[in-house]
Amino acid sequence: MNETKFNPKHLYTLGGIAALVQLAAILATIVLAAAFGPRPTSAAEFFAVQQANPLTALLRGDFVLMFLLIGAYLGTFPALWWNLRRLNPIAATFAALFTAIAVMLSFSGESTFALLHLGDLYHATTSDSARSQFLAAGEAILAAGWWHSTGSYMAGILLQGGGVIISLVMLRSKDFSKVTAISGLLGNALDLVQHLLHPFAPSIAAPIQMFMGIFYFVWFPMLARDLFRLAKGSSS
Repeated sequence: MNETKFNPKHLYTLGGIAALVQLAAILATIVLAAAFGPRPTSAAEFFAVQQANPLTALLRGDFVLMFLLIGAYLGTFPALWWNLRRLNPIAATFAALFTAIAVMLSFSGESTFALLHLGDLYHATTSDSARSQFLAAGEAILAAGWWHSTGSYMAGILLQGGGVIISLVMLRSKDFSKVTAISGLLGNALDLVQHLLHPFAPSIAAPIQMFMGIFYFVWFPMLARDLFRLAKGSSS
């Protein structure tokens, strides 16, 4: 009986598209922040923005960054794992697992929809005591959300750690350019360092966060280029 050999063309194509989506998500986040303002840092600020324009509240939150940037890792890393597992199956598998766990943790800690729900309740009531309770609940959600909770801290370590591992494996691969591997290594490594420092030394983490973005602007388009090339090679 003939066995059909798996053709990774579609997997590579999906990975290339996902990498472009991630690049677009970073650009969109910068544009949205410039157009509508930065992410609200308190429940009162979020509720005020929501009252003026619910769509603006959605766009100023983490919705775009979460669903496009973080979610798209589920498209890029399966393609990377499939290719790089031949060079180092243990490292590639751990990188993929770390990334998948980090994405799930990130989604579970994202608070936009919970804040929108509380905002609706806050604006619907006329009781000052009820409004105070909704504000307190909103602050609790923010404290346990993506930017402040222990789960989000671990998610960042796993996500950037997975990026560092997969980039190190990529350095040995002939299927990915050195520019792709080095930019991924530097971007994820700097991101990991600033993430580890942020709760304890935010003044040191802030400039690192600005500098690391340069390498992500190289990594994602180069990753897309290499994956599309692999897809084309698989089809032929």
